[in-house]
Amino acid sequence: MTKSLTVAMLLAGAGVLAACQPKPPEQLPPPPADTSTDVDTTPAQTAQGPQPGSQAHFIDAVNGQNVIFFDTDRFNIDSSDAAALQTQAQYLSRYPGVNVTLEGHTDERGTREYNLALGERRANAAKNYLVGIGVDASRIRTVSYGKERPVALASNETAWAQNRRAVTIVIE
Repeated sequence: MTKSLTVAMLLAGAGVLAACQPKPPEQLPPPPADTSTDVDTTPAQTAQGPQPGSQAHFIDAVNGQNVIFFDTDRFNIDSSDAAALQTQAQYLSRYPGVNVTLEGHTDERGTREYNLALGERRANAAKNYLVGIGVDASRIRTVSYGKERPVALASNETAWAQNRRAVTIVIE
């Protein structure tokens, strides 16, 4: 008897819950008004090329010179680095709303701590050069990746030379 009583109570409970379900409205509300405009606000590319202020536009404008390279265990700016940084500064003066991050990188040799410190000195050297020729320091952020983000994976002088760098990245 207890089993049939339990089943009866469960069925009665299910019936009560089914009766509590809301009924669909007789008339649906109108669809939402169209608030879209004909202006495309995506920052992708314009008909003439990349959107001004984007990383692609920056690289095009500086002729791919968004990377400068360093000698082993060095963080000094040489004449070719200075030319690249001057081109970057010209871009930044034309686009005052653009902010950048300077990434410092090293090759795989040395300890992690040493390479993080050297990468920071490289990023700061590039930043100091840009600030020295008129770019507002508040527009430039620096970060060191040390040896953690190599572009060349071989263990030879050619690969090491490619990895000893500072890269300018537009913050979007």
